Amino acid sequence: MSLTVNLYYTGKNGSARKFAEEMESSGVADRIRKEPGNEKYEYFIPLDDPETILLIDSWKNQESLDAHHASPMMQELADLRKKYDLHMRVERYISDKNGVPSSDQKFIRK
Repeated sequence: MSLTVNLYYTGKNGSARKFAEEMESSGVADRIRKEPGNEKYEYFIPLDDPETILLIDSWKNQESLDAHHASPMMQELADLRKKYDLHMRVERYISDKNGVPSSDQKFIRK
């Protein structure tokens, strides 16, 4: 089972993109990617909302996400969110252990 959290960071005047750029350039994002249990940590820009950045953050399980949340790195994240005056919306998903059903495979071009 994997746990995926989609975090939508929204700001003004490009602040969400600047936040993601600083997360990458400062090395914070890479440190998170190296944490035990992290499976994915990637930023995306929605085409219909340039003031929002989507973070797709996947973890092996809730325990590994809890350990991340308990780390000192969370204060760094909180400080950067405040610096860029970002607001957040969150979605959580649990992976389907059976994967993509065969009935859906015909829609996937490989």
